[in-house]
Amino acid sequence: MFDSPDFPRSLDEALFESWFEVGRESKIPYAYLLILWDEVEGKYFPVFAENRGEIQGYEKYGDSPVRQVLVAAYDLYSESRVG
Repeated sequence: MFDSPDFPRSLDEALFESWFEVGRESKIPYAYLLILWDEVEGKYFPVFAENRGEIQGYEKYGDSPVRQVLVAAYDLYSESRVG
C-alpha cells in the first residue's frame, strides 16, 4: 500500500487489512477508516470515524507541516476510498 514516490513509505498490506477488521468489530458504529502519517514517529496509523464530516478535521498529506496528516480515507464496509 502507498508504494510510490507520492507517499513517505509503503504500508504493509496485511496490517492495512487488519485495520478494517478492527473498525468493523468495534462496538462504536464506525463508518470510516482514516490512514494518518505521523511525521515524528515515521509511521502510519489508523483513526476510525463515525461520520464523513470527521475527515475534514485533518490536514492532507503534502498540504501542511503539522505532525499528523491524512493520507487516505476508506469506507469500512465497501473498502472503497473516499475523497
